[in-house]
Amino acid sequence: MRIMAVFAHPDDEIGCIGTLAKHAARGDQVMLVWTTLGELASQFGDAPHEEVTRIRQEHGAWVAQRIGADHRFFDMGDSRMTGGRDEALQLARLYAEFQPNAVIAWPDDHPHPDHRMSAKIAFDAITLARIPKIINEGLETPLQPWREGIRFYQYHSEVSRYPEVFVDIESTIEVSAEVAAFYQQFYKWQFTPEQYREGRARTGAMCNAKFAERFTLRAAHTGAREFLG
Repeated sequence: MRIMAVFAHPDDEIGCIGTLAKHAARGDQVMLVWTTLGELASQFGDAPHEEVTRIRQEHGAWVAQRIGADHRFFDMGDSRMTGGRDEALQLARLYAEFQPNAVIAWPDDHPHPDHRMSAKIAFDAITLARIPKIINEGLETPLQPWREGIRFYQYHSEVSRYPEVFVDIESTIEVSAEVAAFYQQFYKWQFTPEQYREGRARTGAMCNAKFAERFTLRAAHTGAREFLG
């Protein structure tokens, strides 16, 4: 089985890192994808663009390596994403290559425009990846379309109308807490590793698990099998 997480910036993946690590540990193929290089992160002040993008890509690579995942960066422009066809097409071609059975993204109502747009193109790409004349536009070496079922999961939103899905992450709470601590220490965020674990424990209490992550299932395209968990 293959699972892909599509987010806008390195560190967006913290909300599903336990789930991704759990799948990787049991032998599933996992890919972390970021649609921007996160170059406008305010914590870097006036540091040169090249330095910021280098560090952000190093962070993403470290996280992917730590959980046993592949990773890919696109450069769609931090806070400049449009959610348009060209952006979705880039992802659709990656879908055709990686052939995911499930995709995780941000919810549709997140206040950050890049988060909303990355979720939009991740969803749109499911359809585009099915159509040979679209994914092969301008390509010398054609791709095989990915027509198999994909389950599209999103971070939980209180206003979502989609069904909830909980994933028990007791087996991967240590690595997920390590990733959260890695970012917290670098960016000096105002939360502690203990608070991170407490948050996952509160989510776990909602589904009779010690620790859990929470998603919504927006759509299960034809043939998609139950996946997260």
